Amino acid sequence: MGQRNRVWEFSGGRTARIALLSGALLALGACSSIRESRGYVIDTTLLNSIQPGIDNQRSVEGTLGRPTFTSQYGEPVWYYISSVTGRKPFVRPRIQSHSVLAVRFDEAGNVATVDTSGLDEVVYLQPDGDKTPTLGRERGFLEDLFGNIGQVGGLGGGGGPGQ
Repeated sequence: MGQRNRVWEFSGGRTARIALLSGALLALGACSSIRESRGYVIDTTLLNSIQPGIDNQRSVEGTLGRPTFTSQYGEPVWYYISSVTGRKPFVRPRIQSHSVLAVRFDEAGNVATVDTSGLDEVVYLQPDGDKTPTLGRERGFLEDLFGNIGQVGGLGGGGGPGQ
């Protein structure tokens, strides 16, 4: 009977080790990074089919789709922006890859150039504190609450707009 107890203890210890090891592997899997694609997914085959001097805005839109955004001033440029981020649970995402496809058009609407840029041209901004500095004086709570008494309805000495 003593032999059976020893065998049971050994096999029970082995089962416990296996359960502990598989639990640890599952916990490690939960901590793996989450990969997210954001923006336009650039297809190199479609990108290589855009030819400067041959394609126009309509054919580019038909091939690549609507741009992420367009230039508002100067020469017309369409931007297709793509980035892949990775993050661990409960941690801020980090950019793993980033690309910008810029399609420039001439005055007639034909493709002039097709440029790509990557992560090397990304600018990281460091905000200064948690408040935006503004010009002017600081108003207190009571000034905000009672500051307009006498100003409404011409009681403050001034008339309405245009007077």
